[in-house]
Amino acid sequence: MTEKMTESQDAMSGCLYIVATPIGNLKDITLRALEVLEAVDWVAAEDTRHSKKLLQHYGVNKPLISLHDHNELERRDELLARLEKGETGALISDAGTPLISDPGYHLVSLLRDAQVRVEPVPGASAMIAALSAAGMPTNRFTFEGFLPAKKQKRLHALEALLAEPRTMVFYESPHRLLESLAAFKEVFGSDREMVVAKELTKQFETFVSGGVETVLSFFEQHPDKVRGEFVLILSGCAVVEVDATALSAEAENLIQILLGQSLPVKQISEIVSDAYGLKKKVVYQSVLELKN
Repeated sequence: MTEKMTESQDAMSGCLYIVATPIGNLKDITLRALEVLEAVDWVAAEDTRHSKKLLQHYGVNKPLISLHDHNELERRDELLARLEKGETGALISDAGTPLISDPGYHLVSLLRDAQVRVEPVPGASAMIAALSAAGMPTNRFTFEGFLPAKKQKRLHALEALLAEPRTMVFYESPHRLLESLAAFKEVFGSDREMVVAKELTKQFETFVSGGVETVLSFFEQHPDKVRGEFVLILSGCAVVEVDATALSAEAENLIQILLGQSLPVKQISEIVSDAYGLKKKVVYQSVLELKN
């Protein structure tokens, strides 16, 4: 069992703290986060220039170590060695909780394997903040992170989620927002309910909700709103009671997509029957007919 942090530096020896930082409003940092950042020997950050300004705002002056997607695999051994010598460190991202669509997984995995202490210092998360205020089902959800940049890979990623019943959460950058919303419309249709949250906790925080086409039209008509980082929340596939012998247009569409991915007929039948509550024999026959 991991010991709780105390004021003694010895109690923190050989530990990496995963410290959440604000996603917008600088007041959204915890007292414990400030305490940890003041006490550690160094801070690993995705963008040291950005993080230096952030830490200076709180009066924290610690050595900064660059840790990002392009150098994490090379740098993690160095950080492991320092922690094994008894140093303490903190890992922060540009905003929010580290490792959530941010660097750090390879480092933390290595430290866990080496039995070096890793402790979370929880705080702000854009995903959780958006979900909490979106008015979408949150009892079950799946986080998909950023969609692929290339169109076909993006469409394939979304097609794999066509029968997903849980609320889906994505991150998106401003220069790909419209492309991703258009892909949502192509795959999920115009009426699938969704919410887009932007500039969370900032002065111009905005939530836009409605069918996919409604949300897409809003941002097409308001290009000035396509700024900042976005959280896209999409409702899951509706699970409804249906005639177990009748295929809906949506079920047939899913079959066509799965056929396009060259999946075996039996596997397609199982996926579609589970997703729509249909009899497997009926779906199997329909797959054969559509395939031919």
